[in-house]
Amino acid sequence: MLRLISLATGLLLSGSALALSLADLTQTDASGGLKDALSQGAQIAVRQLGTPGGFSNNPQVRIELPGKLGKAAKTMKIMGMGAQVEQLEASMNQAAEAAVPQAQALLLDAVQKMTVQDAKSILAGPQDSATQYLNRSSREQLRAQFLPIVQQATAQIGLAQQYNAFAGQAASFGVVDAKNANVENYVTEQALNGLFKIIAQQEASIRQNPAGAATSLAKKVFGAL
Repeated sequence: MLRLISLATGLLLSGSALALSLADLTQTDASGGLKDALSQGAQIAVRQLGTPGGFSNNPQVRIELPGKLGKAAKTMKIMGMGAQVEQLEASMNQAAEAAVPQAQALLLDAVQKMTVQDAKSILAGPQDSATQYLNRSSREQLRAQFLPIVQQATAQIGLAQQYNAFAGQAASFGVVDAKNANVENYVTEQALNGLFKIIAQQEASIRQNPAGAATSLAKKVFGAL
């Protein structure tokens, strides 16, 4: 009987400790663990996407012709222009794959600039709250860094001018949004969307399985959730 009471008491104390563990974390630990996990997610995302096939072979982030223009591509294929569409889409994905490796240094810098005051609120937020923070704090700089690389890549492939002329004409008739009428801008935004999508997946994975974190501090912090 005494052993049962002792065991029950121990379980209650353990449960209380778990319930209070996030509150008990120091701001320094919370910030450090969050930075470790977010850096891990960013590095994995860059490694996955910044290689040949990183975008084109991943249906979650593969870049296709946008909106109604994508629907028009189906008609083009029926008219015997399928090879042209496929080549154009392949070039867009290649341009994104070329740009992504340049993101790592900027992402890691943005992670390190996260304030300790933000850490606990981010940890207590949604599954992608840290990724949302990173998106807000680094997207503009990443866009400026990606665009010249995408421009160079699409120019080398030689299909940018053809896309821009076709999409620009389509935009005037409401077939495609004006923001997607320029291939470099469109690919840049899609590359950023794909990058943050993979980072968010990595963040959610660590939240669900803290043992998958790369550092003991990140394991401790996410284990507290």
